[in-house]
Amino acid sequence: MTIGVIGAGAWGTAIAQVMAQDRPVILWALEAEVVASINEARENTLYLPGAALSENVRATGDLADLASADILFVVTPAQHLRATLAKLPTSGGALVLCAKGIEAGTLMLLHEVAAEIHPERAVYVMSGPTFAREVADGLPTAVTLAHHDRAAAGAMAARIARPTLRPYPSTDVVGAEIGGAVKNVLAIACGVVEGAGLGQNARAALIARGFAEMTRFGLARGARAETLAGLSGLGDLVLTCSSTASRNFSLGVGLGRGERAADLLADRRTVAEGAFTAPVLQEAAARAGVDMPIAEAVCRLLAGDAARAVIGDLLARPIRGED
Repeated sequence: MTIGVIGAGAWGTAIAQVMAQDRPVILWALEAEVVASINEARENTLYLPGAALSENVRATGDLADLASADILFVVTPAQHLRATLAKLPTSGGALVLCAKGIEAGTLMLLHEVAAEIHPERAVYVMSGPTFAREVADGLPTAVTLAHHDRAAAGAMAARIARPTLRPYPSTDVVGAEIGGAVKNVLAIACGVVEGAGLGQNARAALIARGFAEMTRFGLARGARAETLAGLSGLGDLVLTCSSTASRNFSLGVGLGRGERAADLLADRRTVAEGAFTAPVLQEAAARAGVDMPIAEAVCRLLAGDAARAVIGDLLARPIRGED
């Protein structure tokens, strides 16, 4: 079994490292300096500094080198997924999508994008609470591994399972995707709570109400409630809403302190996917008739509204039932 990874950011590099425990892995990077760093220094100094990489990981800048891979983990940013997949051969191994987001313009989930471009390839979604550094360091984690066919999901889970990576098969592809996409937006909101000094009570309340928004939107798009309450939904939400190791949470901290979104985003080498997902999610929720006030608040912050004003408006919303 040959494994390839498309995207050598922190998460892509971590996937390559954990998969390389027992076999060679080819890791595609956009940047030539990343390819050189991995192959020569055994370290991705740009995106995952300090993590020593296995000799089984080989980096390349040529997507053609991954043409024969039986399994391709696709870890490119969500808004670049379509363009990247279009460069792959029209036939080949299974795609395991690890990016989290909703495509702008089309409002398509990423597995829908992949199926449109590569209808002949099997498409899976892997999502869950996975800080890249912990995975690369060999600390244990569990993820949802989703495919429409139960037997296929189980077979792929068995193929990619490693001692420190435990995949749970699921047939709810929509739910696995929506959990990962929405939690990035909610993590920004939780960072705002931290940056504005609103306390732990407020953060816990926001996580709970944010999960309610995730569930409403997910059910409207055909997800199952139990998936949203699982690893790819609530599990990932709790992780990214509770630590500065989350890029989205860190962005929110800056916004909560009164910094401008444009400045915060311009100063980042890595992508905070929630910043790009938020306006797309807001549009998708409006089309589905789903009320998502926290997601709307994040959009306002990203557009330049003052944190205190946005927070005040959220707290002033009419009292309503919790369900």
